[in-house]
Amino acid sequence: MSIFTGAGVAVVTPFTPDNKVNYEKLASLVDYQIKKGTDAIIICGTTGESSTLTDEEHTKAIECAIKAAAGRVPVIAGTGSNDTDYAVWLTKEAKDLGADAVLSVTPYYNKASQAGLAKHFTKIADSVDIPMILYNVPSRTGCNIALDTYKELAKHRNIVATKEASGNISAIASIFAECHELDVYSGNDDQTLPILALGGKGVISVASNVIPAEMHNICDLYFKGETEKAKEIFFKYLKLMNDLFIDVNPIPVKCALNYMGFDVGDLRLPMCELSEKNAEYLKNVLKSYSLL
Repeated sequence: MSIFTGAGVAVVTPFTPDNKVNYEKLASLVDYQIKKGTDAIIICGTTGESSTLTDEEHTKAIECAIKAAAGRVPVIAGTGSNDTDYAVWLTKEAKDLGADAVLSVTPYYNKASQAGLAKHFTKIADSVDIPMILYNVPSRTGCNIALDTYKELAKHRNIVATKEASGNISAIASIFAECHELDVYSGNDDQTLPILALGGKGVISVASNVIPAEMHNICDLYFKGETEKAKEIFFKYLKLMNDLFIDVNPIPVKCALNYMGFDVGDLRLPMCELSEKNAEYLKNVLKSYSLL
């Protein structure tokens, strides 16, 4: 059984004016996303600025999302770290809080060997009996999961899927060909349709923060066999998907949400606001899609 099919939102973490986590706003974002058709909530991932959350904030945000979702869709908790023992602790916390699954990123900065990667993910997966999604995003971590490592990890009963954000379609195609036990989710919005065509289960999406119904519909229509309609929506919103990366994620998407009236607050350093030029550009893009 797949954890979910369709478009899961990598939800932002909203902050108050004094830069504290705004849990009330987070709960309302989760509710809004579900009502708009989002198929899963991914909390405390890259887009959720997990790297600058304290342990208390991280676990409280997971708990908040689970309560707000109220069983309507799966909640997947980001619990990855470059410290294996810390990742194990956080994964156990997420399970105890009631997360349906966890998302575990490749260790950043350390740049583990492939043998180290296999041991890292295996130790985490051994620690809890809930599904794990691997998260491969070498542009941010400096570390890539090789095909042979995927093949080894796919044998583990709890490692059931991967979020592939390598951008390498050829390498991703090889995962489909060789790792039949693994579900694959696109980690890049602009590759959603190509990965669905290869057999993907959906996307873990940044753009869903802004266009949740549209990202859901792309996947839903594709799975229903209405591929031309899916392509039409995908191509219509492709520019927006790309423009949400005019600066480092989640800087543009939080700016977009604030323009749209969601009041998600600022970012935590070392993330900082968009330049005036890019902010004005993004505002015009949102207007062109009638989002403002």
